[in-house]
Amino acid sequence: MVTWETTDGLVPYEDAVARMEAHADAMARGEAGELIWLLEHPPLYTAGTSADPADLVDPDRFPVHPSKRGGQYTYHGPGQRVVYVMLDVGKRGHDVRRFVQQLEEWVISALAEFNVTGEIREGRVGVWVTRNDKPLTVTGQSPEDKIAAIGIRLRKWISFHGISINVEPDLDHFSGIVPCGISEHGVTSLVDLGLPVTMGDVDVALKRSFEQVFDDTIA
Repeated sequence: MVTWETTDGLVPYEDAVARMEAHADAMARGEAGELIWLLEHPPLYTAGTSADPADLVDPDRFPVHPSKRGGQYTYHGPGQRVVYVMLDVGKRGHDVRRFVQQLEEWVISALAEFNVTGEIREGRVGVWVTRNDKPLTVTGQSPEDKIAAIGIRLRKWISFHGISINVEPDLDHFSGIVPCGISEHGVTSLVDLGLPVTMGDVDVALKRSFEQVFDDTIA
């Protein structure tokens, strides 16, 4: 059974990583169960294992934390729901690719509860929305903005790190980096899309969608 935990306030990044790693190690020893941790961070940038230093546009703007998760540079800050997933991928099929797909499906299903169509794009990590309300690009296509990021790490088949969904962050804060190394597309949030959604609303949608995507996958 998965335990859900929500922390109010802003959790320092180093504290969150230490907590995740300790919990993942305890799970690997059979001393702790699966945990999904919902929280927010103060404004900061993280550099994943594939981060290109050239993508850190404004290195002095916010603290920059090296991260052992996959991916490139990401932003975390108030108004963004961070979801750290400490799950037993071994018991869930030993299939990392499928696990990442399930994380994507989970986000897309949660967004659908707000009538937002999240999509996956080949070669681009995360979840995207097509902006039909914006002018066409120079190629004649509707622009696409990123609404959720995904980056995980596995240790002994236990996952940690996870996903982040933009509910109502300051979107200007993303301008200090090239988010996930992609410069030709923008970033959006649920509130930016005109939806008066609260963090609590998103949490409810995440819990309901998780049951649809994950519960029948554990051995």
